[in-house]
Amino acid sequence: MTTSETSAGSLIREWRTRRRMSQLDLAMEAEISQRHLSFVESGRAQPSREMVLHLAEQLSIPLRQRNRLLLAAGFAPSFSEKPLSDASLAPAMAAVETVLRGHEPFPALAVDRHWNLVSANAAIGPFLADVSEPSLLQPPVNVLRLSLHPGGVAPRIVNLAEWRAHLLERLQHQNDATGDPVLVALEQELRAYPSGLKSGRPAPVEPSGIVHPLRLAHGDAVLSFISTTTVFGTPLDVTLSELAIESFFPADEQTRSALVRLAKERAERS
Repeated sequence: MTTSETSAGSLIREWRTRRRMSQLDLAMEAEISQRHLSFVESGRAQPSREMVLHLAEQLSIPLRQRNRLLLAAGFAPSFSEKPLSDASLAPAMAAVETVLRGHEPFPALAVDRHWNLVSANAAIGPFLADVSEPSLLQPPVNVLRLSLHPGGVAPRIVNLAEWRAHLLERLQHQNDATGDPVLVALEQELRAYPSGLKSGRPAPVEPSGIVHPLRLAHGDAVLSFISTTTVFGTPLDVTLSELAIESFFPADEQTRSALVRLAKERAERS
């Protein structure tokens, strides 16, 4: 029994626990015997490359962690990890820019696995005008830090407690899935920022609400947004698999009208 076999089995068991799957559940999903899975997890059986990838698929393990699992099992990684500037990723990056531009006059941005800004459309600009801490806008711009830092956008978020809880929950789920030390440190930092709560109780949820809105003060108005996240459906590159587009849509007619007006003003200035 080798160290790599034990490590691979331990990683599979760890991911199964994260997904809250019993050994029997995973065996049934993977269409293998529970006995064989038990042997793999304990290191008594060495999984083939195909079995490692098959189990990773059933557990919805991210590509970066699949490479790690393959290495632990003694195999070469299956998924490339290229910088976003690599020529082979140009078609994908062009698609990202098309989505961002096509979303105007509504805001949209693309972020990497650490929530660093990769690109954004012109509709984002007006909402960053009152950022009081210049370092938050120095590359790499971390959009979570920018959103929740008291010198960033946070003072203009009307429902800061609710929006902060939403972002921290997303980040916690991401950390539960990846254990990325950079994101773990980021979560610790963000949780130390002011919560926006006037008491220790969480903000109440509207009974008729359908999503967590972002309510942002802009001049004398309050703009209200709902958001969606878009990722590539069948990526084979680690970097591309971790790229996400955050698109914001107006949640009411007042916000829609304001965004259209701002877009016209930008066009007139250009």
